[in-house]
Amino acid sequence: MRLGHVVRKYLGQPRLVLPKIADVPGYTQPRPAEDDTIVVSMSSGVDSSVTAALYAQRYKNVHGIFMANWTSENDKSCTEGDWREVQHLCKQIGIPCSRVSFEHEYWADVFIPMIDMYRAGLTPNPDVGCNKYVKFGKMVEHLHDSFGDQGKNWWLATGHYARMMQHDESGQLHLMRGTQTEKDQSHYLSTIPHNAMSRLLFPLGHFSKPQVRQMASQMGLISSSKPDSQGLCFVSHTGNNFRDFLDSYIPENPGDIITEDGLVVGKHKGLWHATIGQKSGVSMPQGDPKTKGVWFVSEKRPETNELVIVRGGNNPSLFKNGLVVQDWYWLSPDLGTSLPPLDELTVQFRSLQSPIPLLSLFAKDSELKFLLARPYKGIAPGQTLVLYHGERVLGSGVITSTFDED
Repeated sequence: MRLGHVVRKYLGQPRLVLPKIADVPGYTQPRPAEDDTIVVSMSSGVDSSVTAALYAQRYKNVHGIFMANWTSENDKSCTEGDWREVQHLCKQIGIPCSRVSFEHEYWADVFIPMIDMYRAGLTPNPDVGCNKYVKFGKMVEHLHDSFGDQGKNWWLATGHYARMMQHDESGQLHLMRGTQTEKDQSHYLSTIPHNAMSRLLFPLGHFSKPQVRQMASQMGLISSSKPDSQGLCFVSHTGNNFRDFLDSYIPENPGDIITEDGLVVGKHKGLWHATIGQKSGVSMPQGDPKTKGVWFVSEKRPETNELVIVRGGNNPSLFKNGLVVQDWYWLSPDLGTSLPPLDELTVQFRSLQSPIPLLSLFAKDSELKFLLARPYKGIAPGQTLVLYHGERVLGSGVITSTFDED
């Protein structure tokens, strides 16, 4: 086994002591055979580098692979910087690494649909699409072409905080939440292709972020203190930076800002500048009791290009308990005809929110209608809704509309 200084150091001594992994009753975690090839998707961050180092300690055929999905002249600096760090990390760990470009797929299947959704006033989650089409779509296709013809059994390992477990009774593979709810990333993995599931390894799903950083520090990895990435590599996904980024791709489309009564109180530059449930930024007269206070975005009306605002963060118009979801995707095809009892199901429209109980669920083809146990604030068309049965991810779809039902 060819090993770098870091991993060799720990193989020459007692193995790194890993935190205890709790068993999941009725499930077995898939494990590679000794001679299998394990390809680790590397991003230069601490999660993927710890994943690579852990497998390099135990297996002889471990490779790092780096995806370059955004290489335009103006924005390629972070991509090239990450690639240099990945090369350094792989050298430190003692594994070979390679680079692939899926820029075309990222642009066509992730970026352009994201821009189109923002232009239409929706609130998309590009990470879900990136995982479906690129990280576990095109990447698995690439690895199949690279290793499948050689007769080798191969796996794709990533640093996601989720678990892929095999159900002992049925033999099916089930995607499960990460054990640490504050870092669980199963929401973003809810549309991974069926044909990829048998190839995937998520070794960090049993650990917390502090545990992973501690392992990185113990192994001396150069990524141990690197901050977590936020949003798209080439632009901050928060605040004005991201809005300015969108403005460079979406022409300005001004429209009216109105109250629920239809009173025009301002102008917006484009519906993508506002987020349902958040402060509107509109300065209303504070001397008038009817307008005094902070106003929030309650609705976007793409058909009239209007932004509706309401007074107060607890305004009833900000809360919805009904959702219509389309383009539904079941992680196991049989789930479309047989579901667990309703009182055992929950949903989430944000990754790290507490699971939401259901009052009803109606499915027709790829459209599902959900009634939540109570109204929730800030539900927006375009968001991904994920359905869970306990720890298991059942499927997901895109919210197209919301409604109130008493």
